Amino acid sequence: MNKGELVDAVADKASVTKKQADAVLTAALEAIVEAVSDGDKVTLVGFGSFESRERKAREGRNPKTGDKMDIPATKVPAFSAGKLFREKVAPEKK
Repeated sequence: MNKGELVDAVADKASVTKKQADAVLTAALEAIVEAVSDGDKVTLVGFGSFESRERKAREGRNPKTGDKMDIPATKVPAFSAGKLFREKVAPEKK
């Protein structure tokens, strides 16, 4: 599913126009990206949480030459699925 298909699905479920759904979805995504880039954690109960994580510096290899190289530490965005989301995707078997 791409963003256009998601906008269509949201418009149908919320009984709003596609233009309104697109505006709300875009604003929500921008707010999440802005908060995470500022170092905040965004938690949507039942869905999951978005946060920024530190990746340690490490040694890697250049795939073309095989030479060792240092990869610097950096921040990366991360998503952790919530319990309801995980259970919907992979229901527990009893």
